[in-house]
Amino acid sequence: MTAAVVTLSPDEARRIALRAQGLLGSPDRRAGVRGVLRRLGAVQLDTISVLARSHELLPYARLGAVGRPAVEEAYWSGDTAFEYWSHAACVLPIEEWPLFAFRRRAYRARTTWHHELPDAAYRQVLDQLRAEGPLTATELGGAKNGGLWWDWSESKVAVERALMLGDVVVTRRRGWKRVYDLPERAVPEELYHDRLTDEECLRRLVAQAGAAMGVATQADLADYHRLRGAEVAAVIEDTGLVPVEVAGWPAAGGQGGRHRAWADPAALAAPPRGRHRTTLLSPFDSLVWDRPRTERIFGFVHRLEAYVPRPKRIYGYFAMPLLAGGQLLGRVDPAREGRTLVARHAAFEGPLPRAEKAVPAMAQALVEAAGWVGCDQVRVERCTPAELAGPLAAEVARVTPAGD
Repeated sequence: MTAAVVTLSPDEARRIALRAQGLLGSPDRRAGVRGVLRRLGAVQLDTISVLARSHELLPYARLGAVGRPAVEEAYWSGDTAFEYWSHAACVLPIEEWPLFAFRRRAYRARTTWHHELPDAAYRQVLDQLRAEGPLTATELGGAKNGGLWWDWSESKVAVERALMLGDVVVTRRRGWKRVYDLPERAVPEELYHDRLTDEECLRRLVAQAGAAMGVATQADLADYHRLRGAEVAAVIEDTGLVPVEVAGWPAAGGQGGRHRAWADPAALAAPPRGRHRTTLLSPFDSLVWDRPRTERIFGFVHRLEAYVPRPKRIYGYFAMPLLAGGQLLGRVDPAREGRTLVARHAAFEGPLPRAEKAVPAMAQALVEAAGWVGCDQVRVERCTPAELAGPLAAEVARVTPAGD
């Protein structure tokens, strides 16, 4: 007989997702930032820096006020992580190097590229790295030709292509500059191989994504490491994930009822309990980077507006969702002016009575973030609904630590 499929309520699914992402329950401070990276399996990189860069905001959201040296050591010590294309450009645990062999092989099979590149230029970069050791793009001959930011030099095109193909690897940065090295030098010997078949790579990546999300649809699993739906479908039965149904999640084709999903068996073994984190999230946080999943789980519509013309922005350049009590209750567009954290726009979700209940959480998140980035004051410039501007300012003043 076939075992009955487990049915989860939307609330159970939401709590499972929060715990899987390290945002419900006591944080593993002993494992620290490295533990966060291993748990998530991928931390997205982005050049935008407001309060901090996104890869710093990820551990902050889960661990609290971690210092930049701890983040740098976890990501770019040279022996614990590497950079590659996953959900986007990401930092990945070094243990995942073999799992991306399928992608490296796919890149090798490509016949067309955006940039023309002579074979001699490609060989020159590899020869230089072999002779001189790890180098930045500048040390390889310069990153740009002198034009616009995407006008890469020949050596930059070559080394980035080599990164995609797996002929070079990035396990360190100097400041914000990638340091390129040969993988046979930088990747531990026991991991430096492409022996896994494409099927095995996909199976293990889907299993990892399932563990990182707790409960997920097939589309969610595909999006986590940017796999194709057909690739997920081909291996999902062998991942160890178990089929579940989540009441209220939209079914395929837009119908109501229960939607087929997959859960990490460890996530189902014990009800998720513990303290909810109150924090501001990076728009690139893996809890919210998949917009359809975010809307399905939290009923929260969020779009990054950094590339939207200023007059068309609704919430702001880098609006950060507010997580509190396991819900997304609003968002903040932050900025810094000296030692003041400026909330250019603090927007709450829902009608006024519901939004008013989120004021203490918003104030707490703002003051904690300010302290983390070295600010001792918080100023709110705009609030939605406007009626909450006064209460929010008063609550911020109440929870701001007194100066010396």
